[in-house]
Amino acid sequence: MSIKKKRKLRDLDPHLEREKLQYGHPLPSREFMLQILEEHGVPVNEKALQSLLEITDEENEIFSRRVSAMLREGQIMRNRKGDICVVDKLDLIKGRIQGHADGFGFLVPDDRSPDLFLSAKEMHKALHGDRVMVREIGVDRRGRREGTIVEVLERAVTQLVGRLHADHGILFVEAENRRISQDILIPPEESMNARAGQVVMVEIIQQPSKNAQPIGRIVEILGEYTAPGMEIEIALRKHDLPHQFPPEVEERSVRFPDSVLEADLADREDIRHLPLVTIDGETARDFDDAVYCERDGKSYKLYVAIADVSHYVCPTDALDREALNRGNSVYFPRRVIPMLPEVLSNGLCSLNPQVERLCMVCEMSIDAAGDFQEYRFYPAVMFSQARLTYTKVAAMLEDPKGEDAQQYKSLLPHIQLLYKLFKVLFKARGKRGAIDFETIETQMIFNDQGKIECILPVKRNDAHRLIEECMLAANVCASDFLQKHKQPTLYRIHEGPTPEKLLALRDFLKEFGVQLSGGDEPSAKNYARTLSKIKDRPDAQLLQTVMLRSLRQAVYSPDNIGHFGLAYESYTHFTSPIRRYPDLLVHRAIKTVLNGGTYSPGDWHELGVHCSQTERRADDASRDVELWLKCYYMQDRIGERFEGVISGVTGFGLFVALDGIYVEGLVHISELPSDYFHFDAGKHMLLGERSGKRYRLGDRLSVKLVRVDLESSKIDFVLAGTSSRDTGDQS
Repeated sequence: MSIKKKRKLRDLDPHLEREKLQYGHPLPSREFMLQILEEHGVPVNEKALQSLLEITDEENEIFSRRVSAMLREGQIMRNRKGDICVVDKLDLIKGRIQGHADGFGFLVPDDRSPDLFLSAKEMHKALHGDRVMVREIGVDRRGRREGTIVEVLERAVTQLVGRLHADHGILFVEAENRRISQDILIPPEESMNARAGQVVMVEIIQQPSKNAQPIGRIVEILGEYTAPGMEIEIALRKHDLPHQFPPEVEERSVRFPDSVLEADLADREDIRHLPLVTIDGETARDFDDAVYCERDGKSYKLYVAIADVSHYVCPTDALDREALNRGNSVYFPRRVIPMLPEVLSNGLCSLNPQVERLCMVCEMSIDAAGDFQEYRFYPAVMFSQARLTYTKVAAMLEDPKGEDAQQYKSLLPHIQLLYKLFKVLFKARGKRGAIDFETIETQMIFNDQGKIECILPVKRNDAHRLIEECMLAANVCASDFLQKHKQPTLYRIHEGPTPEKLLALRDFLKEFGVQLSGGDEPSAKNYARTLSKIKDRPDAQLLQTVMLRSLRQAVYSPDNIGHFGLAYESYTHFTSPIRRYPDLLVHRAIKTVLNGGTYSPGDWHELGVHCSQTERRADDASRDVELWLKCYYMQDRIGERFEGVISGVTGFGLFVALDGIYVEGLVHISELPSDYFHFDAGKHMLLGERSGKRYRLGDRLSVKLVRVDLESSKIDFVLAGTSSRDTGDQS
């Protein structure tokens, strides 16, 4: 571009008016800068670019900041001479690195094109999670696209948790996150005198490069690896879970009153006369919901009262910012990381017995067929009559003259009426076609040292199901209310199977003589019918497992596409605002609609993605802790034989779940009888090339425990002969 044309160049910026609205002294927009660079045709240094764009001396600093931001976001990059280039003209691919424990990694491109393989040598330049630009260099020996890292745009890892090691006087930390395969070197003066073997927090002071390992300084010594509770401390830091409330949240927390104030009762309905009760597990400490049912002619009137968290946590205040950051409470064995400070989660918001509490009520009229005739939402003040448990309620229903029933004699008729309503709702659930997978939940029983004594199955009784149906009813009404009033919200959505998974499922079921109806788009009812047909078969657990794995994960989104598994056209979460941020948003939305307004907390799509991610983060952290505890539990049983069932099949072996112990481990493919075994993903099977032996999901095996690795939380088995049936099926 000639010098003569540059005088009025900035006036040609198509985004000039937007920049003027945002800044007092507008700079050329990013889009215009990219346009000028492309028109220039060759890389330019920053001084020349400033000249082209008529940047004044007073604008130099802020212009340099804009250039730095564009570099960070991968819109431009500097070549070896330091000149600025347009990335889109360099055939580079932007994305995020996903590391692997074996040292290699993959680039997950921003444009959702196929991943690129990154060799272990390339991974020396970056860490798992880093945003980078990669140039495609061909394909690897397995036919995968392969790349080389050209530029690191953003470093994702600034701190990590790991275990300190010493080798010939050299200190280094091995990260607990196995996707970070590089050791972090620790200079002696940065070690805080930590001992080898201890768990530490490390701050990265020099990121990795092509020719240098990452270097860090120890900023916290957590303690010995096997100390009680250490597995939780590691998981919190490994998954970047916020677990300490900021000072401003602590400061706000101490200002809350101990009880409901008279001023809080304004514009609320008074339902303190209703005998509402909470029904939860024995170890629960935060009580989100209370229920009560009464006759309404031939119909039922159900009251679901939910803690009014939105009265105490206001939009954008310190409490709200931290609650959004956390997204949800995280539940570990013997420890909870709450979304809200304890003064609210276990105190002022919790629907504790025999105290006044503020609540949001969903009052529903339900007919004898389980259909909703009408409902309404309103803020209220309530008084819980009792804190009941699932075990007590189940006992009261089973034996109305028993000890528990007599202890709560005045409440028994209301519980029995709730149970009648539950039967109505449960029947309607079946008619609707909701999927009801039978899964086994477990509870760890701990000794005084904080380690597992035994693992027991948690049996769901009708009290669990009763509360579940009441919560489903309130959630559906909340979703319907917001949809009718055209109020955007976060729906809990669950999509059906992808076409690929549906085809694989049907092929698998066909081998067992089972059909899944519904054509290209089966409904939940089609799934439910198939489950009903197979429930009494000896292979029912196998078939159910494969059907469950064909479905996608439920997420939060403002785009309502329904909930496949529950067979609802519209569904949201309303009933747990103490422990889930989406529920808090739903409460605010309902209140705003009741007051004649429209609630807008920001970008609903971003909120949905964030809350879905924090939910997965919590699940991953809880799973890590449980796996480690199970490994610790099994380490003294090496050499023992166990019966189990194949719970997973992969290209590298078989996962086996042990009977009665609820622990899972791997039989590596190299431990199978001498043969070449080939993995058939569609049939969930390993098949021997020469022998014809097959190992399929659901087959029973006898195994011997040979290795427990606490550091990687892995349990290894070998085959220990045949069990009662199906081992090494040769049919």
